[in-house]
Amino acid sequence: MKIHRNPPDVHTPTGYSHQIEIQGAKRILILSGQVGRRKDGTTPEDPLEQLKIALENLRLNLEAAGMSFQDVVKLTYYLVGEMDTKERRAIMSEKLGEYPPCSTLVYVAALASPELKVELDAWAIRTETS
Repeated sequence: MKIHRNPPDVHTPTGYSHQIEIQGAKRILILSGQVGRRKDGTTPEDPLEQLKIALENLRLNLEAAGMSFQDVVKLTYYLVGEMDTKERRAIMSEKLGEYPPCSTLVYVAALASPELKVELDAWAIRTETS
C-alpha cells in the first residue's frame, strides 16, 4: 500500500507529494534516466516536446514491467536551460494524475548528449493493493 502525505506544517506542494510511505511492497522497478529521444533516434529541440517524449519512454518502460504512472513513487527531473514551469506542471499533472510521486528537479549544465534538455529518473513500486 502507498500512503501519500503532505504534512500540514510543511508548505503545500505543487505537482508532487512530500512523502509516500510504502507498506507491503512486492516489486520495485528502478529505471535508468529516460530522455526525450524518439525510437527512431531523433530528438526535438523544444524542451517541452522532449519532456513529453521522455514521459512516453517512461510509460513504455513501466508498461513493459506491468506497471503504470500510478506506481511511480519517486521522479527526478534533470533539465538543461529554461523550461516554462506552468506548462511543465500541466504536462506532468496530465500524465501523473491525482497522486503525484515525490520529486526533485535539478538544473544541470549538460546531459549525455548536447541535444538533450530533459532526463527523467524514476522509481516505481507495485504493492499488494496496486
